[in-house]
Amino acid sequence: MSAQYQRFLKVLEKWPAEKSKVGSGEWTAEPAIKMSGAKIISGTAVAKSIREELRNEVTAMSKQLADFVPGLRIVQVGGREDSNVYIRMKIKAATEIGIDAAHVQLPRSITEVELLDKINDLNEDPRVHGIIVQMPLDCDTPIDSHRITDAVSPEKDVDGLHTVNEGRLAIGDLGGFLPCTPWGCLELIRRSGVEIAGARAVVLGRSKIVGTPAAELLKWANATVTVCHSKTRNLEEITRSADILVVGIGVAEMVKGSWIKPGAVVIDCGINVKPDASKASGSKLVGDVDYAEALQVAGHLTPVPGGVGPMTVAMLMKNTVRSAARFLERLAKSQWALQTLPLKPQRPVPSDIVIARAQKPKDIAVLAKEIGLEAREVSLYGNKKAKISLSVLERLKDKEVGHYVVVAGMTPTPLGEGKTTTLMGLVQALGAHKLRNTMAALRQPSQGPTFGIKGGAAGGGYAQVIPMEEFNLHLTGDIHAVSAANNLLAAQLDTRIFHENTQKDKALYDRLVPAIKGQRKFSPIQLRRLQKLGITKTDPDTLTADEYGPFARLDIDPDTIMWERVVDINDRYLRTITVGQSPTEKGISRETRFSISVASEIMAVLALSRSLEDMKQRLADMVVAFDKRGKPVTADDLGVTGALAVLLKDALEPNLMQSLEGTPVLVHAGPFANIAHGCNSIIADEVGLKLVGKNGFVCTEAGFGSDIGMEKFCNIKCRTSGRKPNAMVLVATVRAIKMHGGGAPVTPGAPLNKQYTEENLELVQKGLPNLLQHIENGKAFGMPVVVSLNAHSADTPAEHELVKKAALEAGAFAAVVSTHWADGGAGAVQLADAVIKACEQGNQFRLLYDLELPLVDKMNKIATTMYGAGKVVLSPAAEEKVKRLTDAGFGNLPICMSKVSGSFTGDAKIKGAPKGFTLDVEDVYVSAGAGFVVAMCGEVTKMPGLPTRPAIYDIDLNTETGEIEGLF
Repeated sequence: MSAQYQRFLKVLEKWPAEKSKVGSGEWTAEPAIKMSGAKIISGTAVAKSIREELRNEVTAMSKQLADFVPGLRIVQVGGREDSNVYIRMKIKAATEIGIDAAHVQLPRSITEVELLDKINDLNEDPRVHGIIVQMPLDCDTPIDSHRITDAVSPEKDVDGLHTVNEGRLAIGDLGGFLPCTPWGCLELIRRSGVEIAGARAVVLGRSKIVGTPAAELLKWANATVTVCHSKTRNLEEITRSADILVVGIGVAEMVKGSWIKPGAVVIDCGINVKPDASKASGSKLVGDVDYAEALQVAGHLTPVPGGVGPMTVAMLMKNTVRSAARFLERLAKSQWALQTLPLKPQRPVPSDIVIARAQKPKDIAVLAKEIGLEAREVSLYGNKKAKISLSVLERLKDKEVGHYVVVAGMTPTPLGEGKTTTLMGLVQALGAHKLRNTMAALRQPSQGPTFGIKGGAAGGGYAQVIPMEEFNLHLTGDIHAVSAANNLLAAQLDTRIFHENTQKDKALYDRLVPAIKGQRKFSPIQLRRLQKLGITKTDPDTLTADEYGPFARLDIDPDTIMWERVVDINDRYLRTITVGQSPTEKGISRETRFSISVASEIMAVLALSRSLEDMKQRLADMVVAFDKRGKPVTADDLGVTGALAVLLKDALEPNLMQSLEGTPVLVHAGPFANIAHGCNSIIADEVGLKLVGKNGFVCTEAGFGSDIGMEKFCNIKCRTSGRKPNAMVLVATVRAIKMHGGGAPVTPGAPLNKQYTEENLELVQKGLPNLLQHIENGKAFGMPVVVSLNAHSADTPAEHELVKKAALEAGAFAAVVSTHWADGGAGAVQLADAVIKACEQGNQFRLLYDLELPLVDKMNKIATTMYGAGKVVLSPAAEEKVKRLTDAGFGNLPICMSKVSGSFTGDAKIKGAPKGFTLDVEDVYVSAGAGFVVAMCGEVTKMPGLPTRPAIYDIDLNTETGEIEGLF
């Protein structure tokens, strides 16, 4: 770089913001100043005015959203001093306005791939609203500069150089980002007061950065434009015809006074260094126009410097503020631009899988964008499902949440009453027909029921999640991650018992804290173990025998082990097993069992965690057994917390899918309702509530009847999340009501008794008490209850009217008949209207009990209020465990009642709504990580079995098409 050019840069950088020198005279900060012939158009003055306007806009933004600041990142490769000067000028202007501008300087050695990765990081950073790549790239390796400028997101391309923004300008779409120098030129012309429309404009130069876009801008401002370049003939003649002359050719003082039409507006975009012995620096800055000559001819003229240069920076700032404003607008936008999928219901209604296959889902990336997710917040698993990053909660932390609706059911028949189908019909009605921002939030189904009796859990008929095969099988592997984490903990538990039984204290300690490359140190989780024991030492070699013994030996009592291995299939032969029978285990064996994966406490932890940190702490707190002194042994004591968190890191992100009508569905976690708390995850609900916004709806479901799933949804899930549901939808069927009225048994795979296929008002009347108890259950939590009668083809209008009348008389907010299974969202519009009205009522939600109550009192409160029981009676073993848990500090946890789903009682054969019965509690254990105490009522298996004819007989893979067949 020449010394003359370095002096030029210094002059340029020090050029005052408030006034400029041209020749030997001074001019003040006025947009247009008369000197001799032409009026001088002060770019410095106009730029100052623009900066003041932008400062006010930024101040208003911070009032709109607390702590909001527009963000600008200037990427530079290498360290050219001329680039540094321009960068400092931009940062200075940005700081004055209130923009958070940062210089991202990268080494000359950076490769194109590394630079593209860096730009992509900035594209995905929500704090960044504008990105500039400073040219030229000062690099040692070949880098395609065009590819780099096109790597900047068009939504953050505040230089206006992306091909998309250039293309938008070319077709007259000025809604993109305009290139800064040409836009600054246009602004100077406008502020001169000269009428552009109808004027003849000549642009001298056709560069991508100045000439070509300047011509486009003038054209769309309704000027008649001619572009001249090095091959243009009769150049002087053409320029003399111009009412507006924009010059950007890079040749010092090429345009003479004789080239200019008298009275024309002349915009000089050039900046050149010219020797000048009269100057102390030996040079001066000149433009592409001979300033002295043009001053005598032109009507308006921009100086150099102090003309176009300051405007380039000002318009760059304007683009950045505009980008930030658009970000805020998107953030505040209440209504999604959701493109729904049309349904064409067939008669008779085809099978679920035929219906699902007939509807082509939207690309999940398109749906994610429609509901306000940013690309960086979405991890695609193919094009039909995706995971959502937890970072969306941070981005939307200040956004108001929507209405929260829980869908529960009456005591079901073994066939199920269509809770998920009703939920899907409701969200399709709200989202596709009532045009409300609406999100369904579902549990991920276990493969046990999918291959067993019940089949899938995607809904049914024309109210489904699609693709149903993906939904019902592996999805994104969350349940497998839970299984792996659960079994890793089980393996570590048994292994620790083995090693403690086969080694003395010192040998055990030395193996737990080995010397690696001559150095011994505790891992972080071992340091936590020391703190728990009250040992403050951090040097492994300083522990005494009295200290390293308790550290190394957990002394687990095998008879108290509560942790079981899991697998996500129904396998009755794993209900009781013996482990440790190999000769290598030296006779250290014990009897245990497998549970189904969704019964694992880790699944409940996943569902109840509010963040990664919260999940990690809950995993650490999980109690797997008690030691021989009666103290709880946790996953953290076993040293496995970090490893579990690693296995579950991705599983904590909710999954995005869609309904048959293209409305969004969040699928996450799947704890069983009769074993655990039976609800999807808190995180999925939080993401949904933030995305739908103030007037939107998140509709979730609680497993089995309201006595089981809904009670735990309120007392466990809502207590943990702090959310208050606005309404409860209670799903009922005439079939279930008849069963509770004394109807014949309902058996999967067997034809229904004619009592269910013919009108029988007497049977309906006798079965109504079961429905009414469930209505009372919802009212006990202060929620308005909307009864949705899921219509079946054998129902009669008289039966429907009888149920609706009884429900309203019992205090239901509304009772409607829904035909969503046959008609999709259109069949649930009446239900949607009722839910909207219910949510407009004041929120009166309340919990059923205080945590300070003793464990047994909490059990009694649930049993008497939710089930109609007279009292709870504990077995001696359960009484002993209640005492042990209370003494261990778990007495203030909520209760998770584990009981059969087919009855209010502990006996599935007892139907209806009996009152005053005794509920037997056979066992009690703690799920300390999940945060509740489980009371086992009667015989509830945690490992289902396969029936004589499971669904696996019908499930197949078509090897010609690759399609899965037989799922339902």
